[in-house]
Amino acid sequence: MSLPLVLELRPCPANTLNHPPRDAPLLRMTDHTFTVPLDHADPAGATIEVFAREVVAPDQDGTDLPWLLFLQGGPGGKSPRPPVGAGWLGHALKTHRVLLLDQRGTGRSTPVTARTVNGMAPASLAAYLERFRADSIAADAELIRGALTGGRPWDTLGQSYGGFVTLAYLSQAPQGLRTCYVTGGLPGLGTTADDVYARTYPYMMERNAAYYQRYPGDVAVVRGLADHLDAHDVRLPDGDRLTSRRLRLLGNAFGMSDGFERVHWMLEGAWHGASLADGFRYEVMAMTGFVDTPIFALQEYTFDQPGRATGWAAERALAQHPAFAADADPLLFTGEMMYRWMFEEINALRPFAAAADLLAAAGDRPPLYDHARLAANEVPVIAAVYSDDTYVPADLQLRTAEQVGNTRVWLTGEYQHDGLRVSDGRVLARLMDMAAGRA
Repeated sequence: MSLPLVLELRPCPANTLNHPPRDAPLLRMTDHTFTVPLDHADPAGATIEVFAREVVAPDQDGTDLPWLLFLQGGPGGKSPRPPVGAGWLGHALKTHRVLLLDQRGTGRSTPVTARTVNGMAPASLAAYLERFRADSIAADAELIRGALTGGRPWDTLGQSYGGFVTLAYLSQAPQGLRTCYVTGGLPGLGTTADDVYARTYPYMMERNAAYYQRYPGDVAVVRGLADHLDAHDVRLPDGDRLTSRRLRLLGNAFGMSDGFERVHWMLEGAWHGASLADGFRYEVMAMTGFVDTPIFALQEYTFDQPGRATGWAAERALAQHPAFAADADPLLFTGEMMYRWMFEEINALRPFAAAADLLAAAGDRPPLYDHARLAANEVPVIAAVYSDDTYVPADLQLRTAEQVGNTRVWLTGEYQHDGLRVSDGRVLARLMDMAAGRA
């Protein structure tokens, strides 16, 4: 297989950064665009583009540094756009040249959105989407490594779903990896979507209880909003109807450190007299619209359960948890659970509806992980597992750590799922210390 072509290679002008602090050093950035096969099993077939941004500290520019590939969470999330040397990135840049990868389908890579798939037949779209799982992302990364590092292995940092990609990478090309850091993202090996939701619904019950304990007045606010939405045709700015079940999707934020406050302050400004405020409707649309992240809403097909169909697992599991019923009191928010109705009611997801049904019914996709190779793994894997993780259950992560060779875990209750982002570099520093034998 030939290496991808670097189509674009240009330094980011220093004066294009958004008004950094006067004394902050400007990062050196280079944009790369690669052409890769849509299907890595058919390298002569159709191609897509994958974008990545190289970042280096100004005092390290020109230095022969090891590379650190950042694998973003999601699925379907683009890589972060860097601040000026802050947080985990600032810590990583002390020792590494960092590559921020927009995984296929996201950001400046060939995107998957309602507009880009418009007009595709359901079967063709479902087959196309099958090429956007973790195994394809890992194959992209390995081609990019060959083009950028001169063949040297690199380190990876996988946040959330980035850890799923990491294990797919270790399964197919461990020779390309030197050390793998994972934060809140060791996938369950041999677990199904049903196994995941059997845990995440109870976790969301706990998060709802904690939310209402912090903001007890919101019990009546949420019920009042839901009753209003059930009785009136309220439209979001894009024309979608705001229903009570769409309102409950806001609970997806509850697993983040600022999630309770984000939702509470939205609810505080929900009303303008007897009508819902314009600002509130814009915020709900943005948080539940999936305009740039339809792959996130389609995430069940990215689970590794070869030989079994997901069959809309989150929706099936909902029926087993009456506390989440629409008439329950208090009314509970849902979390990272995706339902079939979303593809009927949300504008950005409607073009995917028929394909989503096909993906939910498919049980013949290949496995993402090579369990034998992972058991014999020699690449150091250093993982932060958050004990209260609402999105990736801690017990499944710990079980996986026991099944993957050369894996060390830091189990902590200090952070929520976004610990890497909010810890000002401390989470990554701890993992790097562990890798170096300093912790």
